[in-house]
Amino acid sequence: MLPAYVLLDGKKIKTGEPLISVDNRTFRYGDGCFETMKLVKGKIQLFPFHAERLFYTMEQLQMECPPHLSAAKLEQQIIQLAQANRHGDNARIRLTLFRGSGGLYDPEPPYPHVLIQSWEGPELRSFIQVNGIDLCIYPHAQKSCDRFASLKTSQFLPYAMAARWAKQHHCNDAIVLNVHNRVADTTIANLFILKNGQVITPPLSEGAVDGVMRRYLLQKLQANQYPVAEKPLTIEDLQAAEEIFLTNVIAGIRWVKQLDKNEYGGDWAARLYLQTIVPLWESNEKLGA
Repeated sequence: MLPAYVLLDGKKIKTGEPLISVDNRTFRYGDGCFETMKLVKGKIQLFPFHAERLFYTMEQLQMECPPHLSAAKLEQQIIQLAQANRHGDNARIRLTLFRGSGGLYDPEPPYPHVLIQSWEGPELRSFIQVNGIDLCIYPHAQKSCDRFASLKTSQFLPYAMAARWAKQHHCNDAIVLNVHNRVADTTIANLFILKNGQVITPPLSEGAVDGVMRRYLLQKLQANQYPVAEKPLTIEDLQAAEEIFLTNVIAGIRWVKQLDKNEYGGDWAARLYLQTIVPLWESNEKLGA
């Protein structure tokens, strides 16, 4: 069932109403950014991390912040929309910032538009209970490692094509490599491995998106004194890993069953899920700095 409403610049609009013109800069050039969030029991999970990343992204994209746009206001609007769509207990939220109409060199409109959408979310405990996922490696794009690589922008073509590649090859997700032929991330998640008792994930300098769940999990691992490192990962590192798991804010943690002909277990990832993700969803714990 489709949600009844979206919010555009604070105004509630029925789903299906036209929102942008053919001259829209995000439609033309991918000139925008977005956040995907999870709402549980009327609260947005890890919202301070989302807000910090969103405003940092706006700064990097030279988007002038609307005078009345604040983290508190966005949080309020998201919760109100979810309630209007009857998604207040468990929802997936997408917040998109996009510039208005204009050519490539035209003066920008002063402020970006703010679009908020909500959908009913999946069951909270569903991801670790299902079978592990099958991964493949997307061979036709290499992600840059520049200042924009870690941002969640609307320039999503490599990920979109990698997702199609995964579906065509009967996989659940695909790894996107960087210009050094090393692991950046996957189409919808950050990637971690367990190797020789150490948890490893690519640093942001490798082109990985600065994932909210990635940040949260690194904090939890370090606080509990797990051996953890951010360092480059090669395909050979993945082949030699004891476990591979993926993280994003919707699923929390998902364990990888197979990559090419290599098979992996998920016992350690399952324990980590129970120790970190379930308490987060159940308690809405406050975040550290």
